[in-house]
Amino acid sequence: MSLPLVLLLMWAVTYPLRLLGLSLGRLQLPPFWLNFLKFVPVSVFAALVVPDVLGSSEWARRLVGALSGGLLMWRTRHLALGILGGFAAYWLARLAGL
Repeated sequence: MSLPLVLLLMWAVTYPLRLLGLSLGRLQLPPFWLNFLKFVPVSVFAALVVPDVLGSSEWARRLVGALSGGLLMWRTRHLALGILGGFAAYWLARLAGL
């Protein structure tokens, strides 16, 4: 199968679905679904981070970094500070021999 044909097929599958999602922009969802959708990014983030932290051989260092970064983001509401603080805590735990 040629590359242009693959790209065309990918577009044919993706574009109508995205167009359908955009056309639902005027849809008024019930309060239950609005509250439900607020938790989707948090649950997706947890599903990405938790296996990577706890499934590693250096899980203790990663746990220190993840908890420190999460705590910083929670207290300051600043994403960059949380990321940098999490990395700093990870490297401090690594230097400390944890």
